Amino acid sequence: MFFAAWPPPEAQQALGDLAGRLKSECGGRALPARNIHLTLVFLGEVARERLLRLEALAAAVTVPRFEIRLDHVGYWRHNRVVWAGIERGAAELLALAVGLEQALAGDGFRFDQRAYVPHITLLRNARRAPAAAAVRPVAWPVYEHALVESVPFERARLYRVLRTWPLE
Repeated sequence: MFFAAWPPPEAQQALGDLAGRLKSECGGRALPARNIHLTLVFLGEVARERLLRLEALAAAVTVPRFEIRLDHVGYWRHNRVVWAGIERGAAELLALAVGLEQALAGDGFRFDQRAYVPHITLLRNARRAPAAAAVRPVAWPVYEHALVESVPFERARLYRVLRTWPLE
């Protein structure tokens, strides 16, 4: 399970199209448009009996609505991931992620402790970095955050939004 900002359909499709174009250039596996999201906090396995408490903690985290804008791509060679980077909205995303982390830590939930780097994964197992870093900007207003469950499906993963919470 993880908390995420989920893009509206038009932004999700634009990022899915970008992933498809980058796959032609970089190789690898493009994320399907329906799975494109921006992870805030990765939890991993969570016992079902703790879901109500997890939801209560998430409901108490509030930040103002904001807009993010993605305008560049990059490549992490160590895990062969091509990602879209945030030009606007990174500070707001960080505030939301830190608020969730503090609430979770205070109640004993475990989560990924790495420093938060806001990005959207577009390709996995890419063979090379994109030739150009700049891309046509994709923007979306962030009005809510979501608790998402990763579900195995055939040889892929499906993401199921379990619950959303509006931002102020």
